[in-house]
Amino acid sequence: MDNIQDLLQNSVTSTSFQEEADKQENILRPKMLKDFQGQQRLKDNLSVFVAAARGRQEPLDHTFLIGPPGLGKTTLASIIANEMDAEIRMTSAPALEKPKDLAGILTNITEGSVFFIDEIHRLKPALEEMLYIAMEDFEIDWVIGQGPAARTMRIPLPKFTLVGATTKAGSVSSPLSSRFGITCHIEFYTEEELASIIARSAVIMQVPIEQDAIIQLAKCSRGTPRIANRLLRRLRDFASVMADGTVTVEVVNHGMERLGIDTNGLETQDRNILRTIIEFYDGGPVGAETLSISVGEAIESLEDFYEPYLIQKGYLKRTPRGRMTTKLAYELLGIPCKRNMDDNQGILF
Repeated sequence: MDNIQDLLQNSVTSTSFQEEADKQENILRPKMLKDFQGQQRLKDNLSVFVAAARGRQEPLDHTFLIGPPGLGKTTLASIIANEMDAEIRMTSAPALEKPKDLAGILTNITEGSVFFIDEIHRLKPALEEMLYIAMEDFEIDWVIGQGPAARTMRIPLPKFTLVGATTKAGSVSSPLSSRFGITCHIEFYTEEELASIIARSAVIMQVPIEQDAIIQLAKCSRGTPRIANRLLRRLRDFASVMADGTVTVEVVNHGMERLGIDTNGLETQDRNILRTIIEFYDGGPVGAETLSISVGEAIESLEDFYEPYLIQKGYLKRTPRGRMTTKLAYELLGIPCKRNMDDNQGILF
């Protein structure tokens, strides 16, 4: 926490290769590794790999970014391009419908550039197979003609760095994941790391905020920088309309109450999920599909956004039989637990 006050008092400057394009929400994204807050081990290793690749005047090895939504995978892809002084092309797997879509991008990238594919676990098998050869040999196979006259032509590609990002590493096929030379697991941020991020964002957004308010806001941000920055914007609104413009602890507490967020970062839907499992299904087990229908939430949102944090905080267990609540969930909601519970496993029986 020692550097938070310095961050509040000094402007944050960073080298940017796309300053003019950096507008609105993107303005909070750091451009270089030195500006990226948290994930220290990942940063240390990545800085070594980047320095080594630059020293050899080679593209960085293909990089696989794994982590829940909002932790900075897209930001890290841009940082890699900036650190390598390279062009970056961005797309998402669902946007690539046919092999020609992927081939069009690969044949137009420049030497040493970074090609970022978000949600790479949703890549279609035909595109994935094309990507294998592109990653290993920097070539693609293309079929010319039809019927008996059809023939395969191998097209050379410039050497590039593929950066793939996913929230579901288990859904990425083994042949694809094994072709990435660098794998980065991005973890939820600590409160101290989030405090540094909030302090930096407050300076960029020119939002006056007290240090105690930063610490309080960090506790409510679910370990996720995207949520921290979103909440900071909303607190800026509350402070400007209902206070003197400065975000204080009182503004944070009032704003979180208005937004339905408690000091653990749990939203109304988080508590609704836990309450539904306890009241409708006796604490579980209950399947994800049944639970998503019961709470009116898409199963993707349930598995990717709500469950990881509830599991991390110890309110939920994911078992082979389904989702089950723990003692902490009963205590959080103030519901008496009338069933015996295995203290070692934290599940009902």
